[in-house]
Amino acid sequence: MDFALSDEQVALGESERAWLAKNDPIAARRPGIDDGPAHLPTDGLRHLAHSGSIGLLTTETGGTHVDLAVLVEEHGRAGSALPVAELAVAASLLETIGHPAAAAAESGGRVVLPALSSSEKSGLQARFDGDALVLSGTTAPITGLIDAHDILLVAVTDTGAEIAAVVPVETLTVRPLDALDLTRSWAVADLDVTLPQDSWFSLPTGIAAFTHDRLATFRAVDALGAAARLVDLSIDYVGSRTQFGTVIGSFQAVKHHCANMATTTEASRATLWAAAVALDGDDPVARARAVSAAVAFACSGASTTAQTALQVHGGIGFTWEHDVHLLLRRIKVDELLDGSVSYHRRRLAVA
Repeated sequence: MDFALSDEQVALGESERAWLAKNDPIAARRPGIDDGPAHLPTDGLRHLAHSGSIGLLTTETGGTHVDLAVLVEEHGRAGSALPVAELAVAASLLETIGHPAAAAAESGGRVVLPALSSSEKSGLQARFDGDALVLSGTTAPITGLIDAHDILLVAVTDTGAEIAAVVPVETLTVRPLDALDLTRSWAVADLDVTLPQDSWFSLPTGIAAFTHDRLATFRAVDALGAAARLVDLSIDYVGSRTQFGTVIGSFQAVKHHCANMATTTEASRATLWAAAVALDGDDPVARARAVSAAVAFACSGASTTAQTALQVHGGIGFTWEHDVHLLLRRIKVDELLDGSVSYHRRRLAVA
């Protein structure tokens, strides 16, 4: 496939990187890193709303999944706590079902995050009890949930019907998680609710799988962004660190490590662009193949890159005071959520 970002997409990425550099998420996180989970910054949510990022995938804005990938990579690179992809996917789904919360979500007035019953790690169950919908169990881990107003639940019921329901967070039991990732907040919600017929919406067949593919793709794009940052940090470090009176970047073994990290990152970016293009297409079989191939390759590659960056940095990479440590933790969580590497490899094998 012959593909490259458009000038507008390049400018979009550069603009977002500049904003993130000015509002460094990791620097803002460090003072309270021992006090508890990260919270969604109000100025960050305001930025996403004013820039149109939350409504990027809606009909009115007309953005593509490639556009969103450009933004998500920059936030992964910066270690941002903002769930950019999740907010955009939620706004798109709210528009699909015609929910009145759509406008408020796009403007950043209400934080609505999606949860799936079909996610690999979810224990959420949905069944019909007459005309009512019964939701029970536990959601998959959701980033930023402790700051959300509502959860948009996308579920496949016991009869095979696909539904969506918006449930206020205050009606649920929310449990913050003590996660490996220190740059974002993670939580699950325990559900035991019965919704009357006018409180849930029927979805077209295939939307649940499509939503899962979107979230899995952007989880891997986030890992790609963090890995790309690690490559840059490693190259800067080996160019200044000396050993035995020689810059370590001149050692052949170190050169090979840096080259392998850079090659893996570039290849991962290409596969994820292909997955984003497939998300904009209308072939569900091709989309599933592209997504699983990209996620498995990119998340595995990002994890390997993180481990190599840690070795290149030596002892300082193990300390919390260095960004390598935080980015490695972030990548490890991305690798496991919305379908692990092994899950996507199995899925690809039977596709």
